Amino acid sequence: MDFLLQILPFLMFLAAIAALLRGFPVAFTLAGVAILFALIGLALDVFDPLHLRAFPQRIYGNIMEMDKAILVAVPLFVFMGVMLEKSRVAEELLEAMGALFGSLRGGLGISVVVVGALLAASTGIVGATVVTMGLLALPTMLRRGYDPALATGSIAASGTLGQIVPPSIVLILLGDQLSSAYARAQREQGIFAPDILTVGDLFAGALIPGLMLVGAYILYQAFIAITRPNASPAIPKDELNADWGLILRALLPPLALIVAVLGSILAGLATPTEAAGVGALGAMLLAGFRNAGASANPLPGRVLTALGAIGFIALIAAAMLLNLRGGTEGATRVFALSLAAMAALGTIVAVIRLYRSGVLDEVMVQTARISAMVFVILIGASLFALVFRELGGDTGVRQVLEAVPGGVFGALALVMLIMFILGFFLDFIEITFVVVPIVAPILFLMGVDPIWLGVLMALNLQTSFLTPPFGFSLFYLRGVAPPSVPTAAIYRGAIPFVIIQLIAIAAVAALPWLATALPRALYG
Repeated sequence: MDFLLQILPFLMFLAAIAALLRGFPVAFTLAGVAILFALIGLALDVFDPLHLRAFPQRIYGNIMEMDKAILVAVPLFVFMGVMLEKSRVAEELLEAMGALFGSLRGGLGISVVVVGALLAASTGIVGATVVTMGLLALPTMLRRGYDPALATGSIAASGTLGQIVPPSIVLILLGDQLSSAYARAQREQGIFAPDILTVGDLFAGALIPGLMLVGAYILYQAFIAITRPNASPAIPKDELNADWGLILRALLPPLALIVAVLGSILAGLATPTEAAGVGALGAMLLAGFRNAGASANPLPGRVLTALGAIGFIALIAAAMLLNLRGGTEGATRVFALSLAAMAALGTIVAVIRLYRSGVLDEVMVQTARISAMVFVILIGASLFALVFRELGGDTGVRQVLEAVPGGVFGALALVMLIMFILGFFLDFIEITFVVVPIVAPILFLMGVDPIWLGVLMALNLQTSFLTPPFGFSLFYLRGVAPPSVPTAAIYRGAIPFVIIQLIAIAAVAALPWLATALPRALYG
């Protein structure tokens, strides 16, 4: 009987994994397994039913308390990504980058990586990026003679950059889970004025590894161009139209949005939630400008939307130079109010244009679906973690990690290995909400830096999108790739990028300053 009680939490974890692999809905699987094992624990007299009675209040408190306001950033960033998907940003970026790099061997592959990085920093939604680039870039790459495995691997891997390049939904969810785990670990150490881990810390920590990964992808494209020139041929220069006006028109709007969102976070001017609101508003202005709506004469609407965008950007720039929150007087106040009025008028016009064209309804419905999925999974995972801890799971996991040879690094390596293996079968949201709350407090008690751990986990979760057989990026690409491209070629093309991901994880593990230097420089 004692042995059964000791392994009961691990049986609970295995039961949840088995149910998820069977294809049952994630949120209901986690909650259902938790209730089942709570009843088993009740029958064995090792679980107090009062915990279940207090669970609704606990969920309400966790989501509504002030330190969970970061979760509001999730629907706002999702809205921004979906809105940008509808504004032809990816299409124009691919055309511009193709014109810049297409004359080089491997130029189209480099273009895909650069566009993937720009979309990652402006949308952060893997599915939208992979599908869009699969529809636009893959036919061109195949027509130009690119090796199908290289073409599909480049698109699938570049689409996953949205998981590590901030702002990222993965980093927001990880930040929420890790901040709770870090505070809990400090309380167990008797620290009742704990340090706070913020999503802004993770954004800053992930920036250098994310850019390093972009550089590694580009170097791989150059390596293939040198060693296998037939796999990535150049486009003849007479077929390229390097119009710098079109190139700047494609590059400047997303770059301005990236600077507004990410710059305001890193500069300490805005929280991630506030910056997400800035991104959502900027995406609406951009989409409204490019969408003609139902108007017979779209020019006045486009002009007003453009003026609104200019006022919006100028207002953000003014906030960086002036302390608008502290109150302003005289001409400065009039100037700030004028910019705000311009931005408000442009936003109203953009909303009207998007509503008339039907884009606004579609974006809001999709945002509601994705956000509801995330929060329902959060509730199910919270119940799962509660029952797991009350059955003694924390103690068992701690004993296992402390018994691993190599101390802290051995325990960290085991956690990374488990997450990597689970990534073959499970979604990043499932791993984040199930595994992280269990292992993170124990690793923090062993002295692991929270920002370093968060970046390592984010890189690991990004890899899960590329690992066969259930890598979601591969599934998205398979859905839009032509029948002439075999599934085996897609899997084969992803393998080199998985190896690059593992090298990046090893580099950050060996050199923690890659993740911790920028946050410490910015925030001390």
